[in-house]
Amino acid sequence: MNYSWTEDYARRFLRSIPDEIIGRLLWETVRNGPVSNSHKEKADAMKAIVVYESLWGNTAAVARAIAEGLGSGAKALSTAEANTAALAGVDIIVAGAPVLGFSVPSDRMIQTIEAGKVRENVPPDTSQPSMRSWLDALAAGRGRSAAFETRIWWSPGGSTGGIERGLESKGYSPLAKPRRFIVKGKYGPLREGEIEKARAWGADLAQAMKV
Repeated sequence: MNYSWTEDYARRFLRSIPDEIIGRLLWETVRNGPVSNSHKEKADAMKAIVVYESLWGNTAAVARAIAEGLGSGAKALSTAEANTAALAGVDIIVAGAPVLGFSVPSDRMIQTIEAGKVRENVPPDTSQPSMRSWLDALAAGRGRSAAFETRIWWSPGGSTGGIERGLESKGYSPLAKPRRFIVKGKYGPLREGEIEKARAWGADLAQAMKV
């Protein structure tokens, strides 16, 4: 029989592997299934949580759109809902907040807003923990992360840097660059097309998790 040199080399290489090792590899394949199927199952079983702090509903709307893009199993939870039990076994945390005081919202900022909300045209939801306090309380884990913020387009500073650092310090390494979503004014609404951008970004994150 005529074989190419590559076939001949492959046969000689296989003959050099002890039977015990070949048997073990065959057993692992039978037990676990093909590697490609294993990767697919891992991707399909990905647990993704989008955590948000939202005062006037804009950040919550973006978070829900990101979760839709991530897939049917992804959930959008407020900082009040995203507790240790909800995050158990999470593979990726996407966290976002509005820009307040040019930075990540803190409890002190929320208290100031709470004290003055009677003067607001649209009362804010101050029932959630601030994103900063949520990050401080987040238990150490292991996974990936991404950060986003809602902001007026001209606002200086930002919240994504602090969110990204907070997640990384707890064991969730960045998967992608942070994203900004624009609101038209203090209370919103979101600029046209931002929800679609958020949903598309969620899909991009899901794809990146499969690599």
